[in-house]
Order: sequence, then structure tokens, then C-alpha cells
Amino acid sequence: MGEAFAFPVEEALEMILVFHATGIISYANAAARKKLGYEKMEPEDGLTGRHISDIFPNTFKVTEDGFEAEEPLEEEPGNLVMYRKNLTCFPVEAKIVRACTGDYICMANDILEREHLGREIGYVREEAQQAAKAKSEFVANVTHELRTPVNGILGNVRELLSDVKDPHTLKALQLIERCCGDMNKIINNILDFSKLDAGKFTLEIREFCVRNMLDYVKAQHIGKMTEKGLDFFMTVSPQVPEYVLGDELRVVQILNNLLSNALKFTSVGKITVQVLKTAQVKDKAELFFIISDTGIGIAEEDRDKLFQSFSQVDASISRKYGGTGLGLNICKQLVELMGGTIEVESRKGRGSVFSFSIWVGAGREEQSCQAPDDIEAVYRRMALPADTGTVKQEETKAYGTAGNQEAMRKILSKLILCVEMENWEKAEMFMETVRQLTEEAPPEIKRMVLKLKMAIQKEDYDKVIAEYGRLYHDSLDSG
Repeated sequence: MGEAFAFPVEEALEMILVFHATGIISYANAAARKKLGYEKMEPEDGLTGRHISDIFPNTFKVTEDGFEAEEPLEEEPGNLVMYRKNLTCFPVEAKIVRACTGDYICMANDILEREHLGREIGYVREEAQQAAKAKSEFVANVTHELRTPVNGILGNVRELLSDVKDPHTLKALQLIERCCGDMNKIINNILDFSKLDAGKFTLEIREFCVRNMLDYVKAQHIGKMTEKGLDFFMTVSPQVPEYVLGDELRVVQILNNLLSNALKFTSVGKITVQVLKTAQVKDKAELFFIISDTGIGIAEEDRDKLFQSFSQVDASISRKYGGTGLGLNICKQLVELMGGTIEVESRKGRGSVFSFSIWVGAGREEQSCQAPDDIEAVYRRMALPADTGTVKQEETKAYGTAGNQEAMRKILSKLILCVEMENWEKAEMFMETVRQLTEEAPPEIKRMVLKLKMAIQKEDYDKVIAEYGRLYHDSLDSG
């Protein structure tokens, strides 16, 4: 039998054993002899002549006729345990087949090292996941802590703005207010990135009016574009539905980011926004947004860097224009969450065209969007519950009026419900509406609002309940 299995079987890297129907091993190649500890044995003490159950005691047992297997032998490789001469064992991946001569051939590979490496990889993967989780939690905690002092400064500066008359002091306070606003944008970007990176980001789907949303976006940017001497055009295809189902705030976030970049990198010319409906599948529609500018443009070799996190085309961009390099990466992930894609076409010195698509659900079609009275009304429409729309805007804005008090009660009930459900992000959104409803309130009420907002940002449940009770008592019960 040994002659029948000459080279290359003898020199094969895997262990090869041949045994009779009686279970007696008739051949073992060099790899098998070495792995099993029979390499230096005398012929009479060697591997040949032994019973297969000596090598696989957990798989075979001796019988009067020869051997029997604990489980039916399969021709597919399986995991078994082989025993060495010194009775130590190791795992193998083995395949046992029956030859036409009636003998059995076993081919086995030692998988001890592979299993060890697998366990090591498992440990490394688990450590990496724990490190990523710790990093995400650290980033989230630090950014939450940063927001507290920033908003504290912002709130106090806004209170001072209404009292200060000196032009020099007023200019300094306005600069601080703008810096705090920029800082909040950076913090919000880091928070969004950490949530997206950890896979904990969820979309809030609700019905909204596309054209009102676009009016809101336009109103946010038109002033700065006019100051810079840029033309701004926005067109909406007639095929775009009036109402759709989607995450309005995140669509606004994407548009704001792309328009802010266009404004930042464009010194002369124009910026345009086009919105089209490009597909309809049952009750889902694909909306396509195109944002083009006549700015500095991007070289072809640098386009791949745009959507990477913490990346900008080159270091001079960060020094000259600022930015964290997170905005476009966040936009990309948000667009993908909405089932779409984002692309860019650009030539250096010739401007850029960013385009993205999202999928939205079908909303009501029986009526057109109602144009809001002013931009504050648009924001309230986005943040307030739908049933506050019956209150006149003038009454709502004037602190202490019946309409204002009614809106306050409704929004505070929604806010405290979010707190009870630990939906802190939504509670912050309602808190911004509370701030707007108390813009004309006395200073002591504004201070309560600021304290409540800071408690919500720190996710301090006990302090939120305490500040909420004080605000409700002093603002509503006394009114």
C-alpha cells in the first residue's frame, strides 16, 4: 500500500491515512506521522498496524467485524479530533471516503492554528467594537457638555442685545452671538456624525409641504447671498407633489449644508436650486435636487475626498474657509438613509453641481400648500404640533395673550411627554419653540426657559422636571 501512495501523496502537506474495513491503518504519509508523533518510531511501533480508533477515539470504536463510526461517514469535510501518540489531541478538518478497493482514505488538516487565530480575531474584533462604542459615547458626552456653556453664553448674550444701546458693545455682542451659532453648528455636526457612525440614527417620518420647506430654506440664505452680491434662483417642477411623507428637518439639513458650501466658495455669479420628480413606484416618489454654483470648483482628482469624514480637498481650504470636513459626509449618510444617492460634478475654477435624490411617501393631494405669514411661522410649523395651526400667528407671538398661553400649554405638554419617553432630541426641538413663544416674556421667564433648555441638553431628568414645574407655574398659572 505504501508503494501505491508514493510521491506526491507522501510529501503532501495534509495528513493522509489509509485503513482497511477492519479498521487497521495500512498507510500514513509523512505529514500524518509527524503530526501524530510517530515520525521517529521503529516500524513495529509505528502508525501502520494501529486501529483507526486509536487516532479517532471519539469517532470510531472497535467491533468484532472491524470498526463502526459514531455517526455516518460523510464525504463532505467535517470537524473531528485526532489523538497523538502521547494521547494529546488537536482539532482537524477531515474528509473520509471509501476507495473502489474497499479501503478508506482519510485526508485531514490541522485547524488548531486556524481556530486560535479565529479566537484572536474575535477578541480583536470585540475590543475594536468596545473601543468604537466608548469613542462614540465619549464624543456624544463631550459634545453635550460643550453645548451647555455655549448655549448659556448664547442665551445671556441674546438677553443683553435687547438692552444694550452702545454701537461698539452691540457689535461685539452680535459677533459673540454669531460665533456661538457657528459653534452650535459644529457641535450638532459632531453629534450627528457620532450617531450615524454608531448606527443609532433614526429618521422621523411625517407629512410636510415641499414648497413651504423650500421657502424656509430660501429665507435662511437669501439675505447672506444678497449681501455677497450673488443671484439666487430656486425652481420646482410642477410634477413635484405638494405634500410628501419624509424627514423634513433632515432634508432641510442637507440643503442648508450644500447651500452654505455654495455660498462659502462662491464670490461672484449665482447659485441655483432645482427640484424635480424623477420616478414613481406605487406610493413612493423619487425627488431629485440639484444645487449649482459658479464658485471655485473642485479638481477631478480631489472629488473622491469630498464625502469622506474629516476630509477636505486640501489643508488650505480649512485655513481659508473653515469647516470640520464632516458636513458632506453627514449629507451622504442622511441621503443614503432616505434611499438615495449624492453626486458631484465640478471643474476647478468653473463651479460645482451637487445633486442628490431621496425617496418619499405620498402625502395628501387634495389641497395646495398654504403660504406662511413669515419665516418664524415656517419654523413653528416644523416644530409645533399640527393642531397649533388654528391659533393666529400674531396672538401666538405676543407673550401673555390667550393664543400664546394656549400654544405654550400644548407645546409644554408635548415637551414633557418627550422627556418622560427619554426622547431628548425631540424635546430639544420643542424647547426651541418654547424659546420663540417667550421672546417677549419678562427677563425672569426667559431665564427659566434658558435653565430648562440647559437641563434638557444635559439630559438631567430631575432638573428638567423641577425647571418645568417652575416655568409652568410662573408662566401659565400666573397668566
